[in-house]
Amino acid sequence: MSPKSDHRVESTPSPAQLEARTKQEAVHPEDLIARISTIDRAYQASPPDGGPRAWCQVLAGHLIVFNTWGYMISFGIFQPHYAEMLSMDPSAIAWIGSVQICLVFLVGTFAGRAFDAGYYKAALVIGTLLQLVGIATTSVAREYWQVFLAQGICQGLGCGIVFAPTVANVSTYFSKKKSIAISISACGGATGGMVFPLMAQQLLPKVGFAWAVRAMGLVVLVSSVIVYLLVRPRLPPRKSGPIVEMAAFKESTYLLFAISMFFTLWAAYFAYYYARAYALNVLGGSQSTSFTMLLVINAVGIPGRLIPAFIADRYFGAVNTFIPAIFCAAVCMFGWIGVRDIPADYAWLCIYGFFAATIQGMFPSTLAGLTKDLSKAGTRIGMIFSIVSVSALTGPPLAGKLIEVNGGKYLGVQIWGGSCLVLGGLLLMGARRASKRDEDTKQ
Repeated sequence: MSPKSDHRVESTPSPAQLEARTKQEAVHPEDLIARISTIDRAYQASPPDGGPRAWCQVLAGHLIVFNTWGYMISFGIFQPHYAEMLSMDPSAIAWIGSVQICLVFLVGTFAGRAFDAGYYKAALVIGTLLQLVGIATTSVAREYWQVFLAQGICQGLGCGIVFAPTVANVSTYFSKKKSIAISISACGGATGGMVFPLMAQQLLPKVGFAWAVRAMGLVVLVSSVIVYLLVRPRLPPRKSGPIVEMAAFKESTYLLFAISMFFTLWAAYFAYYYARAYALNVLGGSQSTSFTMLLVINAVGIPGRLIPAFIADRYFGAVNTFIPAIFCAAVCMFGWIGVRDIPADYAWLCIYGFFAATIQGMFPSTLAGLTKDLSKAGTRIGMIFSIVSVSALTGPPLAGKLIEVNGGKYLGVQIWGGSCLVLGGLLLMGARRASKRDEDTKQ
């Protein structure tokens, strides 16, 4: 053989060498699975914080809040009709709306745990069906108990089943942009709070109450179909675990936050119910003026949710933005005492509506930030939702009763509302201090 041929033969690996090299370079199935699992865990631990799929969840969240809170905080459009049809006092009518809001929060514990267990889409279907049944039966209701069951109970349950899981779903896609993402979703309350009253204003004189409500139901149906097509839960199901995680209440930050939100939301919502009545009965405004005020307090909710959320994500953090917003809302509530004419009432509605919307937007985003283990996001968010359901249930009727026992005067309810907001802000300051202490202890 030539030297060249000898060199070729000597450089050829032997079967033993080939086998050794193959074993060394082979990727075993268990190694591949381990690598994939590691990548999957890393993805789960680190939300994408953006991207088409993540922002689609925000859009879906916006539509869900549009259908739920947008419809509910428009309750003022139904109050004059119910007062005439049912011949009931304002506090009795307020129970319909307050029970509806209460159930949205109350079923949060169970709906949130269902989200963690992987039943988000099933919850969407069940909740949407209950909403639509409630709207359809509201359109034909003629007695107080019928309206209470249809709008208060049925719609309240349906809205609650879809709301808490949606907040949890959005929160799993974002970390640094969590406040702005959840607040964009929460803006659905403001857009719905304008769309549904405008529909009612145009349709009630032309087709009557029943068909106006059915038209609103059609809007809910179409947007719910879009939601179902958009939502994609990011985390794998967590099948095991309790419905209520009692260990969370051993965390002083979580406990103080829950109590703070009880008092804050006890007072925050009743102005949406009684803004029209105040303009009509105290200031002597017209029906059209009072209706415009309902649109105003909902319209300012868009910047009221987005601007503070941007500030929270970019500069100060959620809780540091939330605390001054609560105190500003308290100052506005006390300032309501000095409103004596329609122009001043418009100005007050713009300012209070801004900070009340900030409360509604920062509440879920701050709450979502209290949960480090995203697999428990639905459960822990739902638990506090259930706690504040009591304040949502009792707040508006209590406000109505305070107005009634004071002969239609609002001074007592204004002082009560402002005091509750101050207490809520102080408790949230305590939660922030507890959180900082816990962080210092870990270090």
